This record gives sequence, structure tokens and C-alpha cells, in this order.
Amino acid sequence: MREWLDCYSDDHRHPINRLLHWICVPLIVWSVIALLWTVPVPQTLARPGSWAVLAIVLAFTWYWKHSRRLGATLLIALAALALFSAWLFQQWGPAQLRWLAIAVFAVAWIGQFAGHLLEGKRPSFFTDLAYLLIGPAWLMDKLLHRIGFGGTP
Repeated sequence: MREWLDCYSDDHRHPINRLLHWICVPLIVWSVIALLWTVPVPQTLARPGSWAVLAIVLAFTWYWKHSRRLGATLLIALAALALFSAWLFQQWGPAQLRWLAIAVFAVAWIGQFAGHLLEGKRPSFFTDLAYLLIGPAWLMDKLLHRIGFGGTP
């Protein structure tokens, strides 16, 4: 994990690109969870949000395998985003939540690509799709370091 995080840092040195990632990565993660929350599930098999929960479990498993500390803290963050999505689903219904999530997803990716344009480097996931999971881990690692919980081994 440390190698991935260090490589990710190398591709994200410009301060505006870093700022955009602090804003856009969480928005992208939330929008994916929210979109998955709106995928219909037969009531006899599961409840709304089952696809989102499955994706969170799979992401958590991957994070846990590579860093237990990041896995545990990212699970808390992903669960909070899922609870927010569930609340919006109840308040607005699936159609409005889906449109909001699509809009947020599109705008956040535009922000990501604008940051990389300023950086002068391609997004890391163009070289390895695992970097789509590293972005949230990189932010969580930085957050944990800032609040005094050190870096990831």
C-alpha cells in the first residue's frame, strides 16, 4: 500500500490538483455509492441499497488486505456515505437521487481532469485501475497523518 500511496503522491504535487482531489474524490465515491443505491433489487431477494453495500464490502475487503488501518477507517467513511445515500433515497426517491448522483459524478470528474491538466500528468488510473481505489486511501492516509495517527506501513 505504501508504494501505491507514494506513487499516487508523485502524480499529485500541484496544490490546486491536490485541493481538487480533496473535493472531488469524496464526491465521486459518494456518487458511485448513491448510484448503486438506486439500482433496483427484487424485494424478495434484498433491500434497496444492496448493490451499494456489496460494493462497499468488496472495497473494504481490498483495503483491509492491503492496510488494516486504512481498511477500518475507510469502512467508517464508506458507511457514512452509504447512510447519507440511504437517507436521500428515503427523502427523494430513486429517480431524484440518481440524477443528483450522475450530476455530481460528472462535475467531480471534470474537476479531477482539470486538476490533472494543471498538474501536467495523466490520472494514475490510466496506468493501473487499482488507483481508482488508491485515491480514497491516499486522502484517508493524509487525514490520519494530519490528526496524529501517522502514515501507513
